[in-house]
Amino acid sequence: MHGSTDGTDLRPGADAQAERLSLLDSAAQATRLSLLDSAAQAAGLGTFEWDLATGALHWDPTLLEVFGYDAGTFSGLIEAFDARLHPADARGVAAAIDSAIAGCGVYEAEFRVVRPDGTVRWLSARGRALAGPSGRAERLIGVATDTTALRERDLQVQQILEDMSTGYFWLDERWRFGYVNAEAELILERTRADLLGGVIWDLFPAARGTAFEEHYRAAPRTGEPQVFDAYYPAPLDAWYEIRATPERGGVAVYFTDVTERRQALELAEQGRARSDMLARVAGVLADAVDPVRALDAVLPHLVPDVADFAIASLLDDGAGPWRGRLRDVAALHADPTLQPLLDEYRSLRVPALSSTSLVAEALTTSRPVMRFGAPSLEDIVAAGPVRDLLLRLAPETLMVLPLRGRGRTRGIVTLARRAARDGFTATDVTALRDVTAQMGLALDNAHLHAARRDLTEELQRSLLTALPEVGGLQLAARYVPASTGAQIGGDWYDAFVLRDGCTCLVIGDVTGHDLQAAVRMAQIRNVLRGGAHAVVQPPAAILSALDWAVQDLQIDALSTAVLARVEQPPDAVRRGVRVLRWSNAGHLPPLLLHPDGRGELLSRRSDLLIGLQRHTVRRDHTQELAPGATVLLYTDGLVERRGERLEAGLERLRACAEGVAHLDLEDVCDALVEAMAPAGDDDVAMLALRVQPDEAAARGRTDPLEVDG
Repeated sequence: MHGSTDGTDLRPGADAQAERLSLLDSAAQATRLSLLDSAAQAAGLGTFEWDLATGALHWDPTLLEVFGYDAGTFSGLIEAFDARLHPADARGVAAAIDSAIAGCGVYEAEFRVVRPDGTVRWLSARGRALAGPSGRAERLIGVATDTTALRERDLQVQQILEDMSTGYFWLDERWRFGYVNAEAELILERTRADLLGGVIWDLFPAARGTAFEEHYRAAPRTGEPQVFDAYYPAPLDAWYEIRATPERGGVAVYFTDVTERRQALELAEQGRARSDMLARVAGVLADAVDPVRALDAVLPHLVPDVADFAIASLLDDGAGPWRGRLRDVAALHADPTLQPLLDEYRSLRVPALSSTSLVAEALTTSRPVMRFGAPSLEDIVAAGPVRDLLLRLAPETLMVLPLRGRGRTRGIVTLARRAARDGFTATDVTALRDVTAQMGLALDNAHLHAARRDLTEELQRSLLTALPEVGGLQLAARYVPASTGAQIGGDWYDAFVLRDGCTCLVIGDVTGHDLQAAVRMAQIRNVLRGGAHAVVQPPAAILSALDWAVQDLQIDALSTAVLARVEQPPDAVRRGVRVLRWSNAGHLPPLLLHPDGRGELLSRRSDLLIGLQRHTVRRDHTQELAPGATVLLYTDGLVERRGERLEAGLERLRACAEGVAHLDLEDVCDALVEAMAPAGDDDVAMLALRVQPDEAAARGRTDPLEVDG
């Protein structure tokens, strides 16, 4: 049944065909590994290969330099690796290698390297053990990245968390404690050794089924911060004020012990109105990221309920005298006719404050201070116009409360009541202490938020390289971070000249908006840049190779992207045009402005996002670019609006671009950002290219895809 009809045995031919297929598969794998190696080296990643049979160890020049070797000192054996490996990391690295070899699986490790000059570098290594014909591992290959700079930045953030006077812990996606600061140890009466790695519901079983569990689970599910108060029974027997926010796939929890406040509220029913005020203030401050706006938003909850007028001030960081660091940033009067008078007083007050004023005392002692009866004005401000303004404001009772946070005073609030009103009561003081505690916590959160935002933005901007200068083409780009730091992290653009002379354009958006998204963006951007430069291939082929690289290098991220090449094949040179060749991985369509100003969305069928699977069929598209044509690549922050169909945003962009097409390219970019993204709800990356009308200097090129290489 398995032979031919003439009796000839077909099995030798089938065996030969199988052998040919095997050889083709091996060649394909070798080609793919070569491409990954080229991309890794071009992106600044070190590559390694360890032959488990012979013991031979190969490092590229990048790894040799990181480990402090050169061609003369490197032995080419695994002992060279062991000699530089930090002793404290040896056991963990060995376990990771043994596990990868035993299962022919992924090798992943982070470790320190001690160089001959005594300096220490952190490396992150990823690779895979490859099986031979026997099924056992024969080689271990992979890449390593120097992560020392990222480690140092993480230490800066960790130091901020440790300095906080607010409890903080982070729970991973499995509800295990991943980080606990010193203040949390004190409040929870548990050491880090007791908490780290443990599941919160096992360590604190009374939290199950309560507001703790409800809000902690709601944070990652809704993506929104959860601010609430909750009571935990004995042995803690305490009330806590908590802010739970989604972070790095888990939940970050900031909390303080507010048991005394709760007891005071329970003992004094007459303070119910004040507790309502606290709730309102907490709602105002829940998502505060700008300190000035936060303080300005709180004042309407204090005036007129608590005071006739109020002034909120910020104390800038620094070691100088308080007068040089204090800024009055907001003021509110219960009488609208006196508001201009208070505004003028606020603008002039700080330089005129005396060393005996309540402000000076509150900043010196970090405690609330109060003065009853008509205060002596000379004890408050110096003689002159400022004192005259204060006399007209006529305060009868004054109170100054510091806004404390992370062990330092972040600002103050000055409250005043006029003669027609009684002085501040003990209930008022108790409630106001809680209000200022809320305000201090909000200023702390804003300060930490700003530090993380600045770190993320600094990392992202450092990766946005300068645009190349290309004859016959004009390039322009914009990166505008979101006004809220939670939306920063994933957008990028890139432009560079390839070794075949073509100009490469890239726009991309990695999923997520945080520091980790910025790091993953850096990995994808670097591998893509290296691969595009190392291999002369159309955009679709480069993106397909990137799919393999993202999977093989274990880059845990998804990204949309458009990769384009600006080419001039011989036929295009004769006709004085250029050709845009691009491939779209789930990104928004490029916008073409024709020389006559007409806008056209280059809506072609897009392919899957980068990183979804190893093998993705990708397509190239082409469009001729006449002299004077403009191409715009952009991210979704430019066009998306809540509650609006995407098509409406794209049409708005097309119409807006037509209206400014006559402007210089730099002005076109500025006008589009101003018109399309004034609110700054999401970060925006934009890359624009214009073909210069004079094409004579750019002629004479060959088709880049026909160049050898």
